[in-house]
Amino acid sequence: MLGSIAGDIIGSVHEGGGAPGPDSPLFADGVRFTDDTVLTVAVAHRLLRGGDYVDLFHDYFHAYPQAGFGWNFTLWAGYRRRDPYMSLGNGSAMRVSPVGFASETLEETLARARESAEVTHNHPEGVRGAQATAASVFLARTGRSKQDIRAYIEREFGYDLSDRLDAIRSSHALNETCTGSVPQSITAFLESHDFESAVRNAVSLGGDADTMACIAGGIAEAFYGAVPVPIAERALSVLDAPLRQIVLEFRERFMK
Repeated sequence: MLGSIAGDIIGSVHEGGGAPGPDSPLFADGVRFTDDTVLTVAVAHRLLRGGDYVDLFHDYFHAYPQAGFGWNFTLWAGYRRRDPYMSLGNGSAMRVSPVGFASETLEETLARARESAEVTHNHPEGVRGAQATAASVFLARTGRSKQDIRAYIEREFGYDLSDRLDAIRSSHALNETCTGSVPQSITAFLESHDFESAVRNAVSLGGDADTMACIAGGIAEAFYGAVPVPIAERALSVLDAPLRQIVLEFRERFMK
């Protein structure tokens, strides 16, 4: 799940802006962690220590209210509401990578992804995005090929992964729905050759760059086996102590 966090941090300065050039610094000036990281850590916290997702999401929001949460989530968490709000946004997918690392079977992965999504994103598209992302992480972690991952996601979730990145890039705009960002993020991973290229591919699409790099980064970490040490160390250095502690605990328990 550190791959998701690194992707979020790397993409944080590019959200809603133009895509950076291929030779631009990986960590540009001003990078930070966003709500993607905060909620990814909240999911990891739940998998490590138990607790209620609603309470955890509320508590993490109030600990980091300036992290860049979406308006609907801000109202939900700010007022500590408990009922989901039928979101089909990519917030369910951006936070779900720990599920793919902590689950022992694909069936468990899908059930846990649904559970993590439905507390807010109980729209079918919100659940689908979370499950497709978590399944991609699980399949990548358990040694499936890119061809296997592509075929499974297309067959089980109906996402079209046939477009190449160049074609997506020519028309892609800011789109915060699962449908408009999850398959594109998976494609960014599929066309990568290592962790860094997966994240750069996602950021190069522009639009919701931090979330797309977060999704692609989580899958890439699972597939390539690790986040390269310099990238991992830089990402961890951006986190504060409480977030970093959960990340390190999660890695020690689930990612040996």
